[in-house]
Amino acid sequence: MLRIITQQADVKAELQRICGRTQDEQVLHKEATVREVLQAVKRQGDKAVLHYTSEFDHQTLKPEEIRVTGSELDAAYQQVSKDLLQAIRLACRQIEAFHRQRVPKSWVHFGDDEIVLGKRYTPVDRAGLYVPGGRASYPSTVLMNAIPAKVAGVPRVAMVTPPGAGKNVNPAVLVAAQEAGIDEIYRVGGAQAIAALAYGTETIPKVDVITGPGNIYVTLAKKLVYGTVGIDSLAGPSEVLIIADATANPVHVATDLLAQAEHDPMAAAILLTTDAALAKNVKVAVERQLVDHPRRIDTEKAIAHYGLIVVVESLEAAAELSNEFAPEHLELEVQDPWALINHIRHAGAIFLGSSTPEAVGDYLAGPNHTLPTSGAARYASALGVETFMKHSSIIQYSHTALEKVGSAIDILATTEGLPSHADSVRRRVQKEE
Repeated sequence: MLRIITQQADVKAELQRICGRTQDEQVLHKEATVREVLQAVKRQGDKAVLHYTSEFDHQTLKPEEIRVTGSELDAAYQQVSKDLLQAIRLACRQIEAFHRQRVPKSWVHFGDDEIVLGKRYTPVDRAGLYVPGGRASYPSTVLMNAIPAKVAGVPRVAMVTPPGAGKNVNPAVLVAAQEAGIDEIYRVGGAQAIAALAYGTETIPKVDVITGPGNIYVTLAKKLVYGTVGIDSLAGPSEVLIIADATANPVHVATDLLAQAEHDPMAAAILLTTDAALAKNVKVAVERQLVDHPRRIDTEKAIAHYGLIVVVESLEAAAELSNEFAPEHLELEVQDPWALINHIRHAGAIFLGSSTPEAVGDYLAGPNHTLPTSGAARYASALGVETFMKHSSIIQYSHTALEKVGSAIDILATTEGLPSHADSVRRRVQKEE
């Protein structure tokens, strides 16, 4: 079950093992399958999409059933409770308010000699969002991917999601998609959905950026189409790392560990604590809460393989171990989290204090829950409006300004063996025909 480690020599090795848990020896075989799917969809369009939907999702669709209809979208509102609708709308408002603060602004600077420099930010024309199905429905994933795209100003946003039993798409997902302003929805999942978004088919238009998490086949597909389209990240299984001191409530800590473990059998749940008594109490609380857990089998697998409690000498030591792991989610359940955050360098999202469980960020705090995993927080950030935007440089020189730097450009271009580069400046400066 959940292990407690006190020997510091073992800690780094265990953290490295957990961080590298996605390095499956069968990835090469899976990648070959994904390449086959991508090429088939690229060549055959809808025909291949329907074939692989039947083979992998065991749903036989007709071409006209790929896109979710307006009547299905209307019916979805009748299938969700008023409370759920209100919660979705609250989350929409919170997420939109946060991301509106993140929109990059175009700018220009007017310098000496009539030199104008700047950047111009514009959204992509089309975005494609992948929303996973299978183990659960994720309306929150819809909101977290769609709202930043809409705030960025993307004119057309398409969503793909695997069909469930009876070819249906979860009504909560459909309602969330409409509340977030998604323009078109397709009941297609897996690598074939990523291929359709990347290359386009008769039914599904090609997009410019693909975002959203999925299983290993979806992740590999996103990796392989990158360059044809942009992507947000290569998401792995979810993870939480909690740093706690003696003031933390062991029942709350245990619940937060399980809240991550219940996602997936490969989810990671780690506690670093300065208090040995807390470590033991959390272990007991985890075992008690697992007894009647509705997702007990998958949660137990995650806890057994990728769950860990480490007793450390100090909070500073805990912070250093956390920085090496670079967790997707980091909870600071300590007396003074604002003092400890100064020691944190790498984390996807940081949750401060005993009243801020990671679930707050998952649903409606506002910041995005699509975060870097498997150590990627060392160099990557959360999904945001920037994911759906690009910037162009703006440059304007007057004749006077060009004269002042012409000789320097001439020297640099000549050094690089590019005579026409040099001529393009020299002819203007010397007013040659």
